[in-house]
Amino acid sequence: MLPRHHEPIVAIATAPGRGAVGIVRASGRDLAPLMQALFGRPLAPRHATYLPFTDAAGAPIDQGLAIHFPAPHSYTGEDVLELQAHGGPVVLQLLLARVLEAGAAIGLRLAQPGEFTERAFLNDKLDLAQAEAVADLIDASTEAAARSAGRSLAGALSGEVHALAEALIALRTLVEATLDFPEEEIDFLQRADAQGQLAALRARVAGVLGRARQGALLREGLHVVLAGQPNVGKSSLLNALAGAERAIVTAIPGTTRDPVRESIQIEGVPMHVVDTAGLREHGADEVERIGIERTWQAVERADALVFLHDLTRRGEPAYEAADAAIRERLAPHAGRQALLLDVYNKADAVEAAALPAGALAISARSGAGLDALRRALLEHAGWSVPPEGLFIARERHVQALRRCGEHLALAQQQLDASPPPLELLAEELRLAHHALGEITGQFSADELLGRIFGRFCIGK
Repeated sequence: MLPRHHEPIVAIATAPGRGAVGIVRASGRDLAPLMQALFGRPLAPRHATYLPFTDAAGAPIDQGLAIHFPAPHSYTGEDVLELQAHGGPVVLQLLLARVLEAGAAIGLRLAQPGEFTERAFLNDKLDLAQAEAVADLIDASTEAAARSAGRSLAGALSGEVHALAEALIALRTLVEATLDFPEEEIDFLQRADAQGQLAALRARVAGVLGRARQGALLREGLHVVLAGQPNVGKSSLLNALAGAERAIVTAIPGTTRDPVRESIQIEGVPMHVVDTAGLREHGADEVERIGIERTWQAVERADALVFLHDLTRRGEPAYEAADAAIRERLAPHAGRQALLLDVYNKADAVEAAALPAGALAISARSGAGLDALRRALLEHAGWSVPPEGLFIARERHVQALRRCGEHLALAQQQLDASPPPLELLAEELRLAHHALGEITGQFSADELLGRIFGRFCIGK
């Protein structure tokens, strides 16, 4: 542990703003001196005690509840003191200042973002995946994401990873043992069914990876950019998907200047939809030209591109030429994103017409075809009907599982060789095990921990 991890800490643990109740939380190895300074007596463990909160001169600040959670039976694994007062910002700041003053003798300081949960991790109250799930539960933007984060906090992802690690340890033990008996290594591996164990392990890793991708999608969502010429209906489509008037809609080209963002959910999956300025070669003025440049910047960051066309202008030479020029610039981004979805708007204003393969016809005005568009976006994202018990995951979890699978594939190549190079096989298995350990924090650099917990809110 770093030296700062031994210092007692305190912070306001409730969200900024006014509320019925606010909490000031302190954590440290021994908070008995702090309680003595604040209340003149110890508190009964895990019992809510109603008492006055006063300043150093004895003047009242508030009245509320104080609860002492002795180590190790607390969130952080240390002594924890929670003061529950009325949730006014000024009251909580006064109470925080009083606690800092009373704790000066024991070196009490303000907590850094995520430091309470970091201590829970360091004191083995949570593993790293569960600690991340705390932040994901707080930040969840959909019900499905919140429920999945709750499962991860309860250990769903960690349990899967630990089970994989146990199977991998068993296989590593087998291979390492054969290194001591080189004359019997082939028969030894065959009798223990090393091939079958490795094949089963690879299949299990692939299954967990698939569920982790689903969980990461629930957390991160899909960034969808609506692109196309002016007046094709991008703002109308954004409003239709959002179910509200989020973007201004007029018949004047160039109405949308800055990208307009709206987060929606489709089957519980967050979709971050961006309405952009209409693309044309020369903007009407400098402001529109800046808006067009920002459109291309949004395109570069997109997970999915919806190239919107106007069915009522189809066949016009100038319009078709402009569409072809836009497609040429979109093509490199579409190759990277693996999706360039052609969507033809204003289907309610023309008779049914043949469209290019894979294209969709919609009406942002009437809503026709929007369900098909939503399904196409989910399909591109790789979303399927989630299994019961889906857990939340992060991109780093997905990458770690992918690296584990890659090392197991290389291990398979070594095992298939005749004779198998056991040293190389053992090394690939070790690297696969290391990748799994990164998920739960068994193998984690201090830099990684700093990035993870630094994104938490103060007081958590």
